[in-house]
Amino acid sequence: MRLAVLTLALLLPVAVAAQDIDKVNGTASVGAGEHAGDVHSVNGSVHIGDGAVVQSAGTVNGSVDLGSNAQASSLHTVNGRLSLHEGARVGGEAETTNGSITLDPHAEVAGRASTTNGSITLDHAHVGGGIETTSGDITVGDGSRVQGGILVNEVHSMGWSNRPPHIVIGPHAVVSGTLDFHREVVLDVSDSAQIGPVRGAKANIFHGAMP
Repeated sequence: MRLAVLTLALLLPVAVAAQDIDKVNGTASVGAGEHAGDVHSVNGSVHIGDGAVVQSAGTVNGSVDLGSNAQASSLHTVNGRLSLHEGARVGGEAETTNGSITLDPHAEVAGRASTTNGSITLDHAHVGGGIETTSGDITVGDGSRVQGGILVNEVHSMGWSNRPPHIVIGPHAVVSGTLDFHREVVLDVSDSAQIGPVRGAKANIFHGAMP
């Protein structure tokens, strides 16, 4: 009997730590250094504290904030931004429909980073599965790395911005794979950057920190 109680006592913290968190009309939060399962909200934001570890983190109508050195298997939102702070890591995809994606220094998305209508910005960061957008600007900042190329999709419906997305590949940045553009873009590439083949656009070479 005492063995069974001891076993339950050892397993209980693990079960509690891995529990899912769901909120409606409010913020879903995981504290610094804590562990959780899927963390979701509707009409509210999701905040994952520094050093925390979760499964998927997502919301509808809200932002998702992944703290410094925190980890998640995936991030997603419909109307809101995704923010990865310094050293944060996403094991799969980071996806938003109407919102920006920002990666601070040493942050990583192992899969694809994608948005339909919002900017994507990397600052000394890494994306392992490519970057995809339709109407958003992309900045692969100083020293950042992107594997899997860049894809800018064609606009298929009315109401989208006709302004060409601005794509900047900064100093010492590396983009491996094809830069594939299915609509007009402005492509500025640093003279110290390395990129793969370009389809659908002409690269403008610039010197210095920014074009």
